[in-house]
Amino acid sequence: MLIVMEKGATDDQVKAVTERIRLLGFRPHPIPGAERLAIGITGNHAPIDPAEFDLLPGVQEAIRVTRPYKLVSREVKAGDSVIEVGGVPIGGRRIVLIAGPCAVESEAQAMAIAEKVAAAGADLFRGGAFKPRTSPYAFQGLGLPALKILAKVRERFGLPVVTEAVDEESMAQVEEYADAAQIGARNMQNFSLLKRAGRARIPIFLKRGMSATLEEFLMAAEYIVSEGNYKVFLCERGVRTFADHTRNTLDLAIVPAVKSLSHLPILVDPSHGTGRRDKVLPLTRAAIAVGADGVMVEVHHDPSKALSDGPQAILPEMFETLAREVAAVAALVGRSHG
Repeated sequence: MLIVMEKGATDDQVKAVTERIRLLGFRPHPIPGAERLAIGITGNHAPIDPAEFDLLPGVQEAIRVTRPYKLVSREVKAGDSVIEVGGVPIGGRRIVLIAGPCAVESEAQAMAIAEKVAAAGADLFRGGAFKPRTSPYAFQGLGLPALKILAKVRERFGLPVVTEAVDEESMAQVEEYADAAQIGARNMQNFSLLKRAGRARIPIFLKRGMSATLEEFLMAAEYIVSEGNYKVFLCERGVRTFADHTRNTLDLAIVPAVKSLSHLPILVDPSHGTGRRDKVLPLTRAAIAVGADGVMVEVHHDPSKALSDGPQAILPEMFETLAREVAAVAALVGRSHG
């Protein structure tokens, strides 16, 4: 249920409503709007009678929410959410570019790539410290030393950093060193990790699972938001199909689908979505054209020697082209970058 407060409702009236929700055994979620505050309710296992709230002072109306993903739906919040990551807004009119290597391999490698992408117009730096891999023998990441390198990148180049957390222990470390924590495709339905992310102090970048439906994707976001962390942004990174001409099938149709159902920002990862360097730029252009709020791409200065996902990493000069093309396509759809 959603309780819509009257324009100009006082703090005491809002407090009275939230206390009433708690008295009923449910959890209130205040959701500020452009003109008035709304309060979402979770924890109920059956419909709530609107009469419980209709006559409380300051209440405009009580509305039943029909979607299973209540707090992330447009029924609860009609306007687009804008999530700030290290001072960079994600969502809204401006397109965001996240760039960096799949994995942090050394300080020299991270600094060399960061220097190039920062100069070309990247807004955030990505780099894996903890790498969940298909093979137990593949490079698993440097762990804590990589997080410390990412913090140095932020200090030197002014780029907020985003990196993946794979369990509760790594989430605590990512909180300490990074500006946003990524939950990868393999962990999209790791519900204990999602709940821990909901208690995190930093924004959460949630990637779609390899076979996840739209509803499953949004329900995973709901897990995070229901725990109290409303700073969530999404990422389409390709799904597994019968196609063999790319590593995954990048599902760009999910971008407008998410936009119609949810207020959360959504980005696209054409690197994992294709697994091929030559397809990253064209799919980036397409992602911006269909309404994505930005892209996250892998960049490496020497992909042939990369310890993780070298074939899909673009070169720094390709990222410069990508940034120019993003600005051009963004202008065509009434948005901007740069």
